[in-house]
Amino acid sequence: MRTTLDLPEKLLNEAMKLTRTGTKTGVIVLALRELIRKSKITDLKKYRGKIDLDIDLDELRNRH
Repeated sequence: MRTTLDLPEKLLNEAMKLTRTGTKTGVIVLALRELIRKSKITDLKKYRGKIDLDIDLDELRNRH
């Protein structure tokens, strides 16, 4: 989808350097994916300590 955006050039260039992404589109897509990922992690943290998973970590890690 084509979209016209007015982005701060300095901010965009810094993001491209930090992520080693060669295109403006690539760095924006990466940023959107990261934003979504972080949001999902935050949502999952709400359940910390509230769900009993009954998991044996040693068995999962093959520590017999």
